[in-house]
Amino acid sequence: MQATQQGAARDGEGAEHVAAQALARWSDRPGPLLPILHEIQEVVGYIPGEVVPQIARGLNLSRAEVHGVISYYHHFRTEAPARHVIQVCRAESCQAMGAEALYGHVMRRTGCEGGGEQGHACRGADGRYQVEPVYCLGLCAASPAVMIGQTLHARVDASRFDALIDALEEDKR
Repeated sequence: MQATQQGAARDGEGAEHVAAQALARWSDRPGPLLPILHEIQEVVGYIPGEVVPQIARGLNLSRAEVHGVISYYHHFRTEAPARHVIQVCRAESCQAMGAEALYGHVMRRTGCEGGGEQGHACRGADGRYQVEPVYCLGLCAASPAVMIGQTLHARVDASRFDALIDALEEDKR
């Protein structure tokens, strides 16, 4: 997707148009629901509730079926994400290399402390950061791994994470 198209839809505006395009592109193929949902989230940043009936009609599914798929997969968001989405790998390899301590540090540094237990995303009080536990970012040989936005980072410890966040904050000044 083009960056301009992605940026224009981040607030949910135009989501119905994005859904219509995705439906036109995928509905005649086998198993179209997941590719449609992925496309909408890629462009809009999340799956707005108002497109669920549109997708259901377009695929001849019930709204409950579409909602069930959205709610089943942790990847899909139903609310706009924070400015910076941080995914911390909590799979076995990363755990063996200190991911649990790193996850605690990430939660404190981003203001998410006290939230995000039970494997769910947590948004910091100031709304800048959203922390999501994930179970494998594919960097097992270079654990622990973190993804900030769309950028993967390997062998991350607390001080390296702080440097990454400091760089993000410097870019915004």
